[in-house]
Amino acid sequence: MLRLQGSRWRRCAVLWIPFGTETRPRCSHCLLSLQVPSLTLSLSLSRLTVYTYLSSTSISSLSVSLRDTSATTAQSMAPLRSQEPVYAAAHLCFFLLTASAWMAQPGPVCCDSGALNRRGGMNRAFDMGGGDESSPPSLTSRRDEEAVGTGGSPRYRRALSQEKQMSLLSSSFVLKGDATHNQAMVHWTGENSSVILILTKYYHADSTKVLESSLWRSADYGTTYTKLNLMPGTTIVVTSFYICPTNKKKVVLVGSSINERDQMLFISTDEGSSFQRQSITFIPDTLIFHPKEEDKLLAYCKEGRLFASTDLGRKWTLLQERVTKDKVFWSVPGVDVDPDLVHMEMQDTSGGYLYVTCLIQNCSDKMVTAQFLGKIDHNSLLVQDEYIFVKVTTGNRTKHYVSYHRNEFVQMRFPKYALPKDVQIVSTDENQVFLALQEWYQTDTYNLYQSDPQGVYYSIVLENVRSSKQPEENVLIDILEVRGIKGVFLANQKIDGKVTTLITYNKGRDWEPLAPPTTDMNGKPISCKAPDCHLHLHLRWADNPYVSGTVHTKDSAPGLIMGAGNLGSKLVEYKEEMYITSDCGKTWRQVFEEEHHILYLDHGGVIVAIKDTSIPLKILKFSIDEGHTWTIHNFTSTSVFVDGLLSEPGDETLVMTVFGHISYRSDWELVKVDFRQSFLRQCTESDYDSWQLTDLQGEKCIMGQERSFRMRKDTAFCIKGKSYTSALSSKPCQCTEKDFSCDYGFERSHAEVHRCFADFWHDQDSPPEDCHLGQTYKSSTGYRRVISNICEGGLNKQQSAKQHNCPLLPPRGLRVGIKGQMLAVAPGDDITFIVHQEQGDTSTTKYQVDLGDGFRAIYQNLTVTDEPIQHRYAIPGVYKVTVKAENMAGHDEATMYIQVTAPLQEVHLEVVPIAGKNHEVNLTAIVLPTEANLTVFYWWIGDSLKPTLTLQNSLLTRFSKTGEVSVSVQASNGRSMVQDTRTVQVYDKFQVIPLKFSRNLDRFNPNIPEWREDIGQVVTKILAKITGVPQETLVTVVKPGLPTTADLYVLPLDSKPAKKSMFVDKRIPAIIQAFNDNNVSFVVRGGLQVLVLLADPNTGYHGAAGSPHVWALAVIFLVSIIAIGSFIILYKFKRKLPGHRNIYAQMFNEKEQEMTSPVNHSDDNQHIIQSEEFIDDDLDSQILGNHSGVVLSFNSRELHS
Repeated sequence: MLRLQGSRWRRCAVLWIPFGTETRPRCSHCLLSLQVPSLTLSLSLSRLTVYTYLSSTSISSLSVSLRDTSATTAQSMAPLRSQEPVYAAAHLCFFLLTASAWMAQPGPVCCDSGALNRRGGMNRAFDMGGGDESSPPSLTSRRDEEAVGTGGSPRYRRALSQEKQMSLLSSSFVLKGDATHNQAMVHWTGENSSVILILTKYYHADSTKVLESSLWRSADYGTTYTKLNLMPGTTIVVTSFYICPTNKKKVVLVGSSINERDQMLFISTDEGSSFQRQSITFIPDTLIFHPKEEDKLLAYCKEGRLFASTDLGRKWTLLQERVTKDKVFWSVPGVDVDPDLVHMEMQDTSGGYLYVTCLIQNCSDKMVTAQFLGKIDHNSLLVQDEYIFVKVTTGNRTKHYVSYHRNEFVQMRFPKYALPKDVQIVSTDENQVFLALQEWYQTDTYNLYQSDPQGVYYSIVLENVRSSKQPEENVLIDILEVRGIKGVFLANQKIDGKVTTLITYNKGRDWEPLAPPTTDMNGKPISCKAPDCHLHLHLRWADNPYVSGTVHTKDSAPGLIMGAGNLGSKLVEYKEEMYITSDCGKTWRQVFEEEHHILYLDHGGVIVAIKDTSIPLKILKFSIDEGHTWTIHNFTSTSVFVDGLLSEPGDETLVMTVFGHISYRSDWELVKVDFRQSFLRQCTESDYDSWQLTDLQGEKCIMGQERSFRMRKDTAFCIKGKSYTSALSSKPCQCTEKDFSCDYGFERSHAEVHRCFADFWHDQDSPPEDCHLGQTYKSSTGYRRVISNICEGGLNKQQSAKQHNCPLLPPRGLRVGIKGQMLAVAPGDDITFIVHQEQGDTSTTKYQVDLGDGFRAIYQNLTVTDEPIQHRYAIPGVYKVTVKAENMAGHDEATMYIQVTAPLQEVHLEVVPIAGKNHEVNLTAIVLPTEANLTVFYWWIGDSLKPTLTLQNSLLTRFSKTGEVSVSVQASNGRSMVQDTRTVQVYDKFQVIPLKFSRNLDRFNPNIPEWREDIGQVVTKILAKITGVPQETLVTVVKPGLPTTADLYVLPLDSKPAKKSMFVDKRIPAIIQAFNDNNVSFVVRGGLQVLVLLADPNTGYHGAAGSPHVWALAVIFLVSIIAIGSFIILYKFKRKLPGHRNIYAQMFNEKEQEMTSPVNHSDDNQHIIQSEEFIDDDLDSQILGNHSGVVLSFNSRELHS
């Protein structure tokens, strides 16, 4: 073959012709044309057109290409300019000689497009797999491998016959004005419809809002688009649209005004040809169409509200307000009786989550029905086919429950010591649950389990399947159900860090590694041999919904699997070669060296592939023979970044859309690719061959039957169409060992693959839980037939099971609880008691119930009836609830304690205002309501993270350091928790003066903390104003109770260390004088004046020692004012002297809330405690003493929960 190297190919749709073979061009009207520097020569040779390109630098070879000038899809070539015209004549002569020799061979030619085979060896003219845009756009090859020239690669093959020429129509359309839009939603509205809707929008990531949008509509399969104006003159932002699954002509758009002030829906019943605007009062996050009734909708809002509509969104009804996102499900047709039923997970008033159902006509709190008695874990509800799943976590144990055909929930039984950390449902097809369970020892792997038909009992089928965590805590598990053939799964197993791909044909009963191809994509033998080397595939899902994942299968194309992976001993993350099988994994072929996005058209009759790359492309590849040969097609004249592929709904489609953008800031471009012109007739039965399904060992009996499927012949060039069915025939087989798997409680032996042995914890002869007296049951043989296996006769490994009569079993594992699992309730609350019995007969068992408040009753068959035990407690208290179960075989008893108490309203922390360092301080919590019982108090002192718990409302503590200390108390009674916090200042020295009020204040004293605080602040402000003492050094604390009294605390002026000498604080005489002169007063209600006085008018003041067991000196302060002078007498004796009033200052030892001195005082003793921090060097009248003190700062907080 003559090749052109070093040249840049422009757009073209021509055929490359290999010389020296039997292949000849077949055109009836062609023109021979030669382009040379400064010369274009056209020769009439039976109207044959031949193009050649001359390099702008050097010519090392030539290539001849043909074009039928009458072909509608052919594109003209732009001539290249040469810089060396001297070569023109020589090349012209050479070309004429070559063309004459070639034309001497008989036969017409015609070329609409070409086929390209797999990428090959070093002498290829261009690289198809890499998508090199310098390549010519089409090459033809055939499935019949025939090397070109001596020793050539089988890469280039014969030209297609005239019947198999492909004619593709491509047209592109640019959505002008949407260059800033970074998201797009594309939807083909329905089967046999030419309408495509595209919503482009500018999503602002920081604000998580859609700021702009445009809606486009095409009515000609994507050839042209029209921008829709939903409200002329008004800017509307459309965030999403939804298509009715049962009538795709019905479309609902969700939108709002530009400022989000007006929320609205736009409703269409004619595929978007016209829209009706409907204002709404909420912001929908998700719309959910009914699976059968096309006008019924659910709307979920981010704040948890759920609405329903029965007229396609024109009117809405609020159903519930505390619903969990993505945990709302319409009724399942054929399973739920009422089509208007809605399943949902919702939050109750206590903060827990419930599984409830209701009808959309009335879904108020009183009309919802709790389908699971008790709370469930958040985000755990799943309604899928005949099954409903929930989970409940108590302590560190999680239990999973299942309901089959809407019967009562039953705990799912896994192997006893699986101890699941997480469960992910894989499949619920064919009356069986296939799930992945992460056991207690696993971190990045799961084990696969299969259930019985009820979804209760589970047996392991494969260990250590790889998993990966995704954003928002989503888990991806490397298992893929192969669509089209039931029972076939692919899984990636991870052992010791090594990932290998396995396949099963019988729903996990047997797993085998994938067989590697025998040759590479060039037809050369490969060195990959089992058991050291196999094929491994990535089983990833695509984040983009408009592109395929790494493995692509389809229901209407059974046996056809295409995926990305590698050959070797393990899966390599960065290797993504493309492989294909058309016999469901028995044999594989490599088709590309890099990952491609795949789209199946016409039931797999056409496979389209576009390279998965971050660079712009303009070619796609397609195959019409299940990947044996590939054709490339320029779907656009300008390279685009491909964002997605979309085909018309319906498996018979032959029209697809490629959408993307030319550059990062360019408009969206949509390209329609139409294959319909290439298939001129419908396939008939004679156009099909058959292939038989076998596993890797060649076994034909799979899942109890032999199955064969249709496969279009290589020579057939027809469309399979809408009426195509893939299945051809099936017949049952006789049952063999492979049709049975291990039963619950049994595992397969690694040494004997066909033998199941019992786990140590399993008693195979024990009766099932639902076995009642008078019934019979069979003990397990350790085997059960694989679900949906239809084998007949032959081996029956369940035949030897022994039949037993159900014994009368005594009740065991009796438990009593209440709905919602709340053990603390309020008086008058409705309580539903739940009784559960793990083992034993229930039909003949009597249950004696004592609710502790005098209510007693006897029930029969209590645990299996729908009759609940409902009760109300009127009086607060603690009640002992007892249930006794008894039958002829034995008895059991269950007890629980329920607290009936009103919710706490608030708590106030009363802290003694002064205390010595390392001396006891009494903390008291006052709880409202005062009749609250069974309250637990949590005391938080300082920076400690460990609270002290008490059942009393008081606590004795000590402050070991001076400074600011935070004290908090939390009071909890099971139904609520409240908190109060105080900030306490601890000093080495302090002074306190006891005060009293005129008796008229007592009748206005409500004895609440807020009132006491206000009175104290008033006294402090008045006293500071009168005496001139800084207000920040005075604190007045009014004491609880009557008569109303208070303590005035005089704080240090600075932080100077205490002096050992004796000094006086000049503030004290001024303060005492103010009280003695009756200058401190304030007015209360009605103008009544209240006078603040010293607690003892004749009192002195005290100093208290700051360290234990040290007595201070006692002094006598006497002032006599007479006409001739004054004198001061100082006594330094620790005794009372006659004729004088004395006071003893001693160590302070506080035991109670009030500050008291251990010295007995007479009525005329002084009660003022002095600190050396406040004294002066001037030895005026004084009393000696010292004491560590505490001054209280008020900072109340309250916590309600």
